[in-house]
Order: sequence, then C-alpha cells, then structure tokens
Amino acid sequence: MHLVLGGALLMPFYLLASVFVGLVTDGADPLRNVATQLLSFGCALPLAALAALLLPQLRPLEVAAVRTLCFIPAERLADGPAPSWAARRRTALWFVAHLLAGGVVSGMTLATPPAAVVLLVLPFTAPLQRSVPPWMQNLPGALGPLAGLGLLALVITTAWACGVLLARCAPALLGPTPADRLAAAERRAADLATRNRLARELHDSVGHALSAVTLQASAARRVLDKDPEFARQALTAIEETTRAAVTELDTVLGLLREEDGTDPAAPAPTLDGLDALLARTRAAGVAVEAAVEERCAGLPPVVSREAYRIVQEGLSNALRHAGPVPVRLQLRLRDDQLTLRMENPVAAGGAGPDPGAPTARTGGGRGLRGIAERARLLGGEATATATDGVWRLTARLPLAGKGAHTGADGS
Repeated sequence: MHLVLGGALLMPFYLLASVFVGLVTDGADPLRNVATQLLSFGCALPLAALAALLLPQLRPLEVAAVRTLCFIPAERLADGPAPSWAARRRTALWFVAHLLAGGVVSGMTLATPPAAVVLLVLPFTAPLQRSVPPWMQNLPGALGPLAGLGLLALVITTAWACGVLLARCAPALLGPTPADRLAAAERRAADLATRNRLARELHDSVGHALSAVTLQASAARRVLDKDPEFARQALTAIEETTRAAVTELDTVLGLLREEDGTDPAAPAPTLDGLDALLARTRAAGVAVEAAVEERCAGLPPVVSREAYRIVQEGLSNALRHAGPVPVRLQLRLRDDQLTLRMENPVAAGGAGPDPGAPTARTGGGRGLRGIAERARLLGGEATATATDGVWRLTARLPLAGKGAHTGADGS
C-alpha cells in the first residue's frame, strides 16, 4: 500500500512533466511513446524534490504514512514539519525515493500482469497466438507460461525489495535531526520548568495555609472548654487563613492561564503582602520578630515575589516541624543584593516534639528544594542548617540576576 501511495503521489508531477515534455519535444506522444514516458518520469522526480524542499509540512504527512503502512515505531521518526533546510533535504530525498519506487512498482503492476496472463494462456489459444507481438509468437511450447510466471515473480520481488529498502531508509531520512532532538529537549525542559514552577507555587502557598490552619485548629481544640474566646479567635484566624489560601490558589491557577496566553485572575503576592502573611502566622501562635528595611519596598517584582515565597516557606517549615516557636526574620539590602535570614529554635533532642506542632511527615524536603530553586533562578543561593539548637535559613537574591527583571516566565 505504501508503494501504491507513492505511485499515486507521483501522478500530479508526472502529468505536469508530460505537458512540459510535450511542449519542448517535437512529435512527443506521452500516451504511446515509451521514451517520452520515461523522460516525463525522469522530469517528474526533480519537481517532487522541489515541492518537498518548499513545503516543510510534507514531512509529517510522509511520517504518518510510514508509521501506518510500514509499521515503523513512532519514536524512530521525526515529529512535526521540517524545521531546517537540512531536514528538508532529507525529506526531499525520501520523497523522491518514495515516488521513484512507487512509480516503478505501479508501472510494473499495470503493465506486467496482463502480459503474464497472455503468456500463461498463449499455448492453449490459437487465435491469441496470431494477435500477440512477434516475440511472443516465437516462444516455444512451455516457455511462454514459464515467462509469464517469471514476470509475475519479477513484479512481486521488485515490490518486496522496494518496500524493504524504503522501510530501512525511513528512520535515516525521516528520523529526527540533531535540530529536532534539540528542539524536543528544549520543549521537555520548558515543560519540566513549568511543572516545577507550579509545584513550588502550590507547595508554598497552599502548604503554608494548611500548616497554619492545622496549628490553629489544634490550639482551638485544646482550649475549647477552658477558653471559648480564644477558640473563637482561632476559628476566625482559620477563616482568614483559608480565605487568603483560596486567593493564592487562584493566583497559582492563573499561572496556568498565563501558559494559555490569558492574564492571571489575581497577581502573585510580593513583599507588599508581607505584613498580612506575618499577621496570619502570629494568629497561629507563632511569635514573629521581623526587621525589614524600608528600601525592600522598591525591589524588582520578580525578586519581591520570590522573596515573599521564601519567607512563606520558611514560616511553613517552622509551623510544620517546630510548632509555635519564636521566629526571627531579617530582610536587608546590601550591594544590589537582598539578604533574607530566618531563625527559629528546634526541639531539644530529649524533649520530644511540641504537643502543639503538627505530626511530622515522611517524604518531605520539597520546600527546601523549592527555596533553593527559587534562589538559583535569580542567580542567587540559599542555605538551611541547624546549629546549636537553632534552625537558620539564609537566601541571597541579586537584584540584577539572570531572572531579576523578567516577568512571570522568568520566575
């Protein structure tokens, strides 16, 4: 079927070449003259090559045909239009080979079987012997049927050989070029970066809210009978925290809308919202001491956004792993670099976890990796260590880093 498709695709070029040959050659008869037919066939192939060079969309059509009719695995073939002239030249070479093999096999299929049938029945039909060409009349006895079987075998063998040859050449000529592999790697890297970006945003925004809500609910449960007023305040804080979490979730979903070319429904939070973040954390029972320089209000948007997320994740870690312990936060701007430091005590080795802290989870560590990734995207660095019973998180974000002045896509 693939060879028949090649013969069918050849016909428009063959007819165009026949018209051209008829115009430039005196007495040419492409319908009866074999030499004219072969000349038209030869002129049709360069026209097919030119079409393949000028139409990059031809490659996915040929790839689909090869994958379906030749059963070549999809991973061995290129995907999409030919992106470069090198890929177009390979596609043109394949297209010419496909049409050449298809034209030869189609021509033999049309001409050879009738001649083979005549040769098979020639010894048994006297009237037919007087109407065939002289070379058939001169064939002795059983040689005619043998010649007919030979012609049929020749057609079958030629079709099989052309099919095998094309199947072997397809991955080399229609397979991905180095440029295709590079483009595919870039697409995979971009997809992975988008997934990581969304994972960081979900982890930092929703994870912080859930940690705070867990701690607030635990505190309200413990004092519900003794101090109903405190329990009501805790429930109010839970309501405010979840409302803020819904807003941030809409922001994260807005990042998906950015990928579709539409604007996000809500802007991503920046250090302008730091006071509200600290207030919600304090409502969870965490005493936060913050020292933020006034100059931090004029940071580039992407630096301000990433700094907010790092602070948010640092507070989440304190809530999740240490419970309601005091936290010190410092934001300083020095030499075109924002330095962020957070400190909080860790539980003593023999004291066990704080009863108000959430139960420790297994499989964690994603938050610290997210903080490090955010810092690296801006050309900075982040470290987190526990020393002398104090957990210290330090992040340095350059204001003129590789992503400091980009939009959402650079975060």
